[in-house]
Amino acid sequence: MIEKKEITAIIQEWIADNAGYFLVDVEIKPGNSIVVEIDHNEGVDISTCSDLSQFIESRLDRDVEDYELEVGSAGLTAPFKVLGQYLKNIGNEVEVLTKSGQKLAGVLKSADDSGFTLTVVKKVKPEGSKKKIEIEEDLSFQTDEIKYIKYLIRFK
Repeated sequence: MIEKKEITAIIQEWIADNAGYFLVDVEIKPGNSIVVEIDHNEGVDISTCSDLSQFIESRLDRDVEDYELEVGSAGLTAPFKVLGQYLKNIGNEVEVLTKSGQKLAGVLKSADDSGFTLTVVKKVKPEGSKKKIEIEEDLSFQTDEIKYIKYLIRFK
């Protein structure tokens, strides 16, 4: 059976020669079905996926072990899996679902290995006022406090 570690090493070799790309996920399914997700700050086009697919195939031998290979970009609405996706989306609106079940929408302000900061807009009623006003509040989360964070698409 083809090992995830072997595929990851091949992809890292390709990434070293292709600046800005980063590995999101490698999955080896039963029957040696290999699924690779990559990303880049400027997005990923089909020719890049084809190039990586050919690179991986050049490093594997189908005569030794047969496999199925699928290379694609991380889905636009898929939950973030790696720090690179967080960093790519700083300044963008995201949706967060906490492990306590709270769903929030806000702008991703910052991120690092341990967590991220989300800027949310809240409506509050100042004392002595009849109208609510909007204020921004920064909320910090550790990555182990959330179920998911993903890019939020809004149609206006």
